[in-house]
Amino acid sequence: MRLRLPVGGLASILVLAACGGVGSDSGADEGSEGQIDGSITTLGFGGEDEIGMARVRAVEEAYADLDVKINSGAFDEQQFLNAVSSGNPPSLIYLPRSELGTYAARGALVPLTECIDQQSIDMGQYLDSAVAQVTYDDEVYGIPEFSSVRLLLANTDALQEAGLPADAVSVADWDQLAQSTRTLTQLGSAGIQRIGFDPKIPEFLPLWTAALGGQLVSEDGLTAQLDSPEAVQALEYTAGLVNDQGGWSEFKAFRDGWDFFGGQNQFVADQVGAFPMEDWYLDVLADVSPDAPVTALPFTDTTGVPLTYATGQAWAIPVGAGNTDAACAFAATMTSTDTWLAAAEASKADREKSGGEYLGTWTANEEADERILDEVYEPSGNAALDDAVQVVRSVQSVAVVDPPSPAAAEVKRAWEDASLRVLQGDQTAQEALTQAQEEAQTAIDEALR
Repeated sequence: MRLRLPVGGLASILVLAACGGVGSDSGADEGSEGQIDGSITTLGFGGEDEIGMARVRAVEEAYADLDVKINSGAFDEQQFLNAVSSGNPPSLIYLPRSELGTYAARGALVPLTECIDQQSIDMGQYLDSAVAQVTYDDEVYGIPEFSSVRLLLANTDALQEAGLPADAVSVADWDQLAQSTRTLTQLGSAGIQRIGFDPKIPEFLPLWTAALGGQLVSEDGLTAQLDSPEAVQALEYTAGLVNDQGGWSEFKAFRDGWDFFGGQNQFVADQVGAFPMEDWYLDVLADVSPDAPVTALPFTDTTGVPLTYATGQAWAIPVGAGNTDAACAFAATMTSTDTWLAAAEASKADREKSGGEYLGTWTANEEADERILDEVYEPSGNAALDDAVQVVRSVQSVAVVDPPSPAAAEVKRAWEDASLRVLQGDQTAQEALTQAQEEAQTAIDEALR
């Protein structure tokens, strides 16, 4: 396989699209079913980091006669749909799982039943939540990739100063959390000096809603549930936490001033008591402030049962793509257990070379994650980081996700905009989510026409 990475940035991808460069010029014998050679083109996958390149090398070793062209840059909807409608789509697209249902509903993706059978892909090796996101109308349309979960990160110095135990910021007891937030918050004449608890809305509203047993969209993705009692209560509560800490404008301005990716981040500078956050931020802390006063806790529902919200990517094959056998083989190899192990080894070596700690590689492949943690990962000796890795490991299987919807982007925009209207004081939670419900359901219904 001859790997080419000639394209840098969206502008270059658009040029390629105009001249047919994004499309899958297969060069393979279309009559040779199961033959993995010729060429394929991907869209939406950067692949330049050590994890991406290690996995591409695994494909190279498995299929020496396959030529893969990787167009760098994030997935672009308009570019993709234009390529599909022109009959010249890429062989594979790499996109957020939350968006996959939209393109499946539009008939832009190929169901992968034959691909799964052909490559003997065991869908049981993947997280149930990830498989649910790539399944639309009972058909699988994507092969799951990474999995990113949310957990609670708490400032142990701030908790100690306030005389509070770590579980004082548990989300199992919302009354207690509100009290702990008031205790941890520091407001002065110059404004906010420490946010006691940042609920991270709008972005984490689905997680807070799930903590009450609700979800924002039905399991089949066809019915919006944005104005459910659980969603309204979650938005009222989380917006109330923000209002009690100076209000949205001051709260956001203070938070925007954090050195989020630096050595003087909000934990080191004592600017936050606790907040929910994606697991990748542990790698940031390990790099820039490994001794920061941070402890990780699982997010939970209101009964104390661990819960998380997961996102991730998937590989999918567009309708009209050429050389689909090779595209299927590429996706299967990129997400196999052995390939992930090789990628984990490469990531570990890279982090050790730069003096950092390797904290695991989190995928949608449960088997791969187990083997990575047992065979590649080694505890660092930093108790906070080592404990955090175990927290991430413990919640992968209890994740909630955005169900695949034919109008995923529009539904998300509806609840995000509703949350902002409440935070800004323009509407109550009930008013905002009633409006959002109408907007979201209209978008779903129109997408199905």
